[in-house]
Amino acid sequence: MPAYEYRCKDCGHQFIEVLRVSEHDKNKPRCPKCKSENIEQMFSPFFAKTSRKA
Repeated sequence: MPAYEYRCKDCGHQFIEVLRVSEHDKNKPRCPKCKSENIEQMFSPFFAKTSRKA
């Protein structure tokens, strides 16, 4: 499952939610610190490892 990184616009707390893609589209998470719904999704880098064929 993908991990989504968020930042609360009210208190500045950054947190990560691990959600299914279908859950991400339906539900907007709340800040775990202040319970605000005023959050924004952050874009974080990722690393993909692939195998090489010999």
